[in-house]
Amino acid sequence: MNFIAQSGISLLLFLTCAFALGQSGPRKDSVVIKPTYQAASLSEDPVVDGEILNDPVWQGIPAIEDLIQLRPNYGEAVSEKTSIRVAVSQGTFYVAVVCYDSDPENIVVSDSRRDADLNDEDSFLFIIDTYNDNQNGFLFGTNAQGMEYDAQINNEGKGNFNANRQQGGVIGGTNINWDATWKVSTQIGDYGWSAEFAIPLRSLRFAAGTNRTWGMNFRRNISKNTETAFWTSLPLGFDMKRLSLAGKLTGLNLQNPGNLKLIPYVLGQVVNDQAVSPSETDTNFEFGADIKYSITPSLTLDLTYNTDFAQVEVDDQQVNLDRFNLFFPEKRAFFLENAGQFGVGSPGEVDLFFSRRIGLGTDGSIVPIIGGARVSGKVGQTNVGLLSMFTEDVAEAGIEENNFTVARVNHNFPGSRSSLGGIFTSRAGLGALEDNYNRVYAIDGKWGIGNKAEVTGFIAKSTTPGVEENDHAFKILGNYNWDGWNLNAGYTEVGEGFNPEVGFLQRTAFRKPELLIFKAHRFKNARKMFEIRPHLSYRGYWNFDDELITSFLHVDNHWVWRSGFEIHTGINFTTERVLTPFNISRVTVPVGNYVNEELQLVLITNPNNAFSLSSRTFIGGYFNGNRITNSGTANYRLGDKFVSSLTFSHSDIKLDTGNVTAFVSGLRLAYSFTPRIFLQSLIQRNNVSNVTSVNARFGWLQNANTGLFVVLNIVRDDDLIDNLDNQVFTVKYTHRFDILN
Repeated sequence: MNFIAQSGISLLLFLTCAFALGQSGPRKDSVVIKPTYQAASLSEDPVVDGEILNDPVWQGIPAIEDLIQLRPNYGEAVSEKTSIRVAVSQGTFYVAVVCYDSDPENIVVSDSRRDADLNDEDSFLFIIDTYNDNQNGFLFGTNAQGMEYDAQINNEGKGNFNANRQQGGVIGGTNINWDATWKVSTQIGDYGWSAEFAIPLRSLRFAAGTNRTWGMNFRRNISKNTETAFWTSLPLGFDMKRLSLAGKLTGLNLQNPGNLKLIPYVLGQVVNDQAVSPSETDTNFEFGADIKYSITPSLTLDLTYNTDFAQVEVDDQQVNLDRFNLFFPEKRAFFLENAGQFGVGSPGEVDLFFSRRIGLGTDGSIVPIIGGARVSGKVGQTNVGLLSMFTEDVAEAGIEENNFTVARVNHNFPGSRSSLGGIFTSRAGLGALEDNYNRVYAIDGKWGIGNKAEVTGFIAKSTTPGVEENDHAFKILGNYNWDGWNLNAGYTEVGEGFNPEVGFLQRTAFRKPELLIFKAHRFKNARKMFEIRPHLSYRGYWNFDDELITSFLHVDNHWVWRSGFEIHTGINFTTERVLTPFNISRVTVPVGNYVNEELQLVLITNPNNAFSLSSRTFIGGYFNGNRITNSGTANYRLGDKFVSSLTFSHSDIKLDTGNVTAFVSGLRLAYSFTPRIFLQSLIQRNNVSNVTSVNARFGWLQNANTGLFVVLNIVRDDDLIDNLDNQVFTVKYTHRFDILN
C-alpha cells in the first residue's frame, strides 16, 4: 500500500511538471468563437457529380475557407486550401467541398466500404445539429473515392463504441449503424479533390419552420501531414461531436417533406447440422417487413414484423479470464437506430437497457422475434422513445413468449448542456408461468457547468418477484475537460437485489469509487515528439460487507510522435479477493486475497500507412501466480479496394494450481468492388473452447443498408478438419420503397 501511495504521489508531481510545461505550449483563450454561415436557398437542384469548380450554381455561393488545425500545429490555419459551400432546396440539403492539394498524386484512400473509418486517410466530414440543442446530430463524410459514411450522434458522442460498423456495434452516443438514404459524388484533379453531398430532408430529423438555425462543424483530414482541421477551433481533447462548441448555420427555411417507407425482405436458408447423427439438412424460407413513417419531421414510427438479422456479422470470440460477465456489443441495425436515446447507465458496466436481451438467449442462441414497434425522436426540446417487442417461445430452452417494453424521455434545457430524464424497462412473460416479469424504473440527468465541466448521474430501482430489498442502483460522476485536462471523480453503487433483466451488469452487488487525472501536453518545438499524456486512474469495487473485491490503480504516460507512432508505458497495481473458487479454463483459482503489480506496454504505429500495428502487453502478477498477455491488431491494405486485419490475444498464465494458455485469433478480409458492393470474411479460432468459425458475407447495397446479402456461417468444434458441427447458407434481399416520394 505504501508503494501504491508513493507511486500516486510521484505521478501527481509528474502532472505538476507537465502542467508547468504546458504553460509554454500552445494555449488558446478559453472562449470558443462559434462562426456562422448563412445557407444559400436554391430554386433548382444542382447535378450531383462532384464538379464544383466549374458549376455556376456553386461558384455563385460564398465559401467557408478558414479552417483551423487541431493537429499537428494547434491553432494554425489549415495547410491546404479548403472551400466549403452549403445550400438547401425545397427537399434536399447540399454540401460542396473542394479539398485543394499541392501533391494530388499522393492522396490516400484506405477503404471504400460504406461507414469505414475515415480518420486515417484524406477525407472530409461534417456534422449537423438539426435540433440546435447542442447535444444531438448527424455525421456525414466521404473520401476521394466517394465512399459513404454516416452516423447518428447522441449526447455529444459520449459513450464507448466501435467505429467500424462491419466489425462492431455501439454503446453510448455514436451510432455508426444509422444508415440514411443520400448520395455523394467526388472528382480528383490536378487541384486536389472535390465532393458534392445531397441529403434528402426526409432522411433527417428536424423542426420545420422559417429562418431556422442548425449547429454545424466541418473536418478535413490530410493524410500526408497526419493533419486534422475544423471550422470551429476546438480545445485539445475534443472532436467535432462536441456539438455545444459547433458553429451555426442560419437562414434555413424548412418544410415537412413527408416520409413513409416500406422495407420488405425475403430470405432463403439452408442449414446443415452434422453435430447430430445422422446429420440433418433443413431448408427455410422467411419473409418480413419494416415500415418507417415520420409522424413529424422530428418524430418517427418504426414497425417490424418477423424481424431478421441474417446479414449481421457474428460476434468476436472472447475468453473469460476472470469471474465476471463478458460484454458483447449490439450489432443488429433495427436496435441500433436511435439507440443513444435509450441509453441510461454506465456503458458496458451497468446498462439499464441492453437490446441484446431481446431475441437472444443467455447462451447467445436465437429467440425468434415476432415483431414490434418503436416511436423515437424529439418533441420540442424533449427526446422521446417507446419500444415494444414480442418474442416467440423456445420450448427446448425453457423460454416462453415475452414482451419487452422500454419507455424513455429526456429533456434538454435550451442554452446549456443540461438535461433531465427517465426510463422504464419491462420484461413480461406471456405464457402460463405466474409472476414472470421484471421491471426497472430510473431517472437520470446531466448538469453542464459552462463548456468545461459537468455532473452526470442516475438512480434506478428494479422490481422482481421474490426480491424485496436492496434492489437499487445509482451513479454520480463529475468531469472537468478543457485545455488538455480531463479530471473525473465518481461513485457507483449496485444493490444486492438489483436485477435489470432487460439490461446488462458486468458484476453484481458492488460499491465503486473511481478517479481519473489526465493531462495532454502538446509540444511546440520538440522536433519529432508531438504530445505526451501523463495520467492516473483508479477504480475499486467493495461488497456490502466492506470487503475490497477488486482494485485497479493505473499509472501511465502516452508518448506520441508527429509521425503517428505512439508508446504507452504504464504500471498497474491490482487487488483481487476471491470469495468463491472459480475456473479459468480447467484451472481452479482458490479462495484468497491477491495483491499484484504488472507492467503494461502499448505500441501503435502510424495508421495512415498501408501496414499498421497496435499491440498491448501485460507482464506481472495474476491471482496466485503470474501472466504474460500479448494482444493486438495488424492492419494491411492494398490500394483502396482490399483491407485486412489480424487480431490476436495470447495469455500465458501460470498459477499455483496449474497453467493456462489462452489464444484467440481473428482474421478479417474485405474487398470492395465499389463503395456499395463488397465481399467480407471473418475467420476465428479459440483454443479454450476449441471452436473455429467462418463468417463470409457478400453485399450489394442499394441504399441505407438494403439490397442483396449472401452469407455463409461455418462452426467447427474440436477437430479442425473432420468434425464440421454446422453450416448455414443464407440469401437475403431487402428493398426500400419510398411511398410518399
